[in-house]
Amino acid sequence: MGSASSMLTQYDIEEVQEHCNNLFSQQEIVSLYQRFCQLDRNSKGFISADEFLSVPEFAMNPLSQRLLKMADGLNFKDFVAFLSAFSTKASLQQKIELIFKVYDTDGNGKVSFNDILQVLRDLSGSFMSDEQREKVLIQVLGEAGYTRESCLMLDDFIKVFGSSGVNMEVEVPVD
Repeated sequence: MGSASSMLTQYDIEEVQEHCNNLFSQQEIVSLYQRFCQLDRNSKGFISADEFLSVPEFAMNPLSQRLLKMADGLNFKDFVAFLSAFSTKASLQQKIELIFKVYDTDGNGKVSFNDILQVLRDLSGSFMSDEQREKVLIQVLGEAGYTRESCLMLDDFIKVFGSSGVNMEVEVPVD
């Protein structure tokens, strides 16, 4: 795909569509490319953490620092693949896999009680006490057959959060 300032070819668009499981139309890919080029201020062909933080919605997200670890240095193809999990067309499995990566901060393929608790802290801020967060988390894990000492693998995470009725749909603005 060359530098970020070059135009996308039909082949590039189709390659990106395939890379993101056809969750975006060709027109959406072109819009995402324009947005990518706006973010890639120095036309390096990838987006840095600072460039991601220039998006107000991203910067205000309580999980932005966790997301930055996953997004820093993405080229256009990987940028679209990253965003595809936020698409309303993405499967629940794809959304949970992304969320699992957000929780699995050390990348060891396991999410501990403390990992989940830290994300809850990030999300709830001062609205909940640590005691309240722990109580809620123990209850959710317990209902799924896990304890405070359990480490969740991806399949476990899907079991706990995939059936909890949590709405994980987020619209990705492409304009």
